[in-house]
Amino acid sequence: MTAAAIAPARKGSGFWGAFARNKGAVIGLAFLTLIVLMAAFADVLYPDSPWDMTAMPFQPPLSEDALLGSDTLGRDIAAGIAHGARVSLLIGLTSTAVAVLIGVFLGAVSGFYGGRVDDLVMRFTELFQTIPNFVLAVVLVAIFTPSLTSIVLAIAIVSWPPLARLARGEFMSLRSREFVHAAVTTGQSNMTIIWRQILPNSLSPIIVSASLMVATAILLESSLSFLGLGDPNLMSWGYMVGAARTVIRQAWWMSFFPGIAILLTVLALNLVGEGLNDALNPKLARKGRS
Repeated sequence: MTAAAIAPARKGSGFWGAFARNKGAVIGLAFLTLIVLMAAFADVLYPDSPWDMTAMPFQPPLSEDALLGSDTLGRDIAAGIAHGARVSLLIGLTSTAVAVLIGVFLGAVSGFYGGRVDDLVMRFTELFQTIPNFVLAVVLVAIFTPSLTSIVLAIAIVSWPPLARLARGEFMSLRSREFVHAAVTTGQSNMTIIWRQILPNSLSPIIVSASLMVATAILLESSLSFLGLGDPNLMSWGYMVGAARTVIRQAWWMSFFPGIAILLTVLALNLVGEGLNDALNPKLARKGRS
């Protein structure tokens, strides 16, 4: 029995039909597409460096030289948001990808083998879950000095345990299914069964969780940058909000527009995650077709 036979709603028009029925998910996807395009064409929209002083300091929004205003040094807020989108999305996607690789690997091994292997992996997972995510991320970035690499690794390290538990549960429920027994009977190795038989059938909840994790990663990066633990060579939304906290009464736009960008991007990612959950959930898909 193949993965397609188990979850036919995951391919073809059924997926997009189920996704499109969630209007919030469609709106979220449209806004997320705009953010991605803005990040991709940031150099075209604002060819100068976002660190360059292009206007007088504290220019209000709708000024001639700065559409969304300027900061304390005369840097364009709109240019910072456009270039900051690239940094936030890069960190969010990369750290999530690393977390997925770690979490799925450990969860797959734990759920498939069980016994002492399961106990060892779960105790290792619980070790990371005993410390609050944000506190652990701050400690890791502070130890390895703030940089793009250290931020990505710190966010990935604090993000993989929930994915490991999710993958473990999926593998434990699928390892006793008929198609797994058939694969064992035909002499397939454990690694082949894990990666070719069980993993494709457990991807739906993992994909949904990963999409939501990107939003969490962006929030974590923004929080770290707000505290001054971001990469000092990269303009990010969190840095812009943090740099504006001392002049929030004098220049509200310096923190308002980057904050709105963070809010809408995280909201869009959560809406897309809900749409993916609807589209990849076989029960909901069958209900929509009936």
